[in-house]
Amino acid sequence: MFEYEIATARRADLIREADEYRLVREAKKARRASSRSQEPEGAVRGHRSRFARAA
Repeated sequence: MFEYEIATARRADLIREADEYRLVREAKKARRASSRSQEPEGAVRGHRSRFARAA
């Protein structure tokens, strides 16, 4: 009976751990998606004055 209780508690811990892991991954994915939606193509800047002119 004691082994059954330990196994049940361990199972509950693993389920809780998996739910937490899944939640963290979803939050990271959502954060990446929201940052990409704000500026999908990135900033475009002119770099003409940065380089010296070739002959």
